[in-house]
Amino acid sequence: MVSWSGHIVPFIVTIAIWFVATGLIAWADNRERATFSRSLVIGGVCGIAGLVAIVFASQTAAAWAVYLAFVGALMVWGWHEIGFLTGAAAGPRREPADVGLSGARRFAQASATVIHHEVALALTALLLISLAWNAPNQIGATVFVMLFGLRLSAKINMYVGVPNSTAEMLPAHLAYLKTYFGQNRMTVLLAVSIVAISAVAAWFGSLALAAPIGSAEMIGASLLTTLCLLGALEHVFLALPFRDGMLWGWAMPSRAPSRSPKLAPTLAPTLAPTPAPSRAPTNKPNSNIEK
Repeated sequence: MVSWSGHIVPFIVTIAIWFVATGLIAWADNRERATFSRSLVIGGVCGIAGLVAIVFASQTAAAWAVYLAFVGALMVWGWHEIGFLTGAAAGPRREPADVGLSGARRFAQASATVIHHEVALALTALLLISLAWNAPNQIGATVFVMLFGLRLSAKINMYVGVPNSTAEMLPAHLAYLKTYFGQNRMTVLLAVSIVAISAVAAWFGSLALAAPIGSAEMIGASLLTTLCLLGALEHVFLALPFRDGMLWGWAMPSRAPSRSPKLAPTLAPTLAPTPAPSRAPTNKPNSNIEK
């Protein structure tokens, strides 16, 4: 039986946070680079607050604590995302891939562009697991580990090659990462990834349906189910001609049309005085007649 408080509300909360948080991070990382230091400070404060929230909520399995741990994990994750997308914590290599590379050398160069970020995520995941070990509420650690796995799967698939490798939300200073994407093609790895993530979502969904109505177990399982479904959807987007700008175009201020220099020639004639263009053609024939 579907429960409003145990199934529907967690579903809505997860989608709302996913949509808004993704947009805010894209907005912060696509602004002028002079604003990055402020974004990193704000992200750091939010990340620390999220860590405190996870530790505090892990001590009880109440419904409010499940939501608090969930939001705390997303705050810590957002901190890492801002660090990566601003370029503060990416990797030692920050240039395009060498032409003609393949195999282990190509993988080594690609890994060097994100290794700092991946190590930071792995260490944070281990920290959260250790803090939640034997705790009544382990949602915070579970959410972060799940996000880590979903993101790692997406990166590996884009490295191998996907039909749709669009990266509209990738900031300009990280454009070199596109040179490490594989060929646009459908692979067995992407199909297996979608099926595997969907299977995990189905498993969490079964736990949510079997849990007592309105319980913390039902809420937690519903949150994880929705998160897995969103992860599967993002992998499906890699196989379809879907543009990030269709959902989060509003979050990329530096790419707004009004800032494009191509609009200047269009606006100039409109703003020019109207008599000016009409004088040139009329004066020239008159002077010829007088001669």
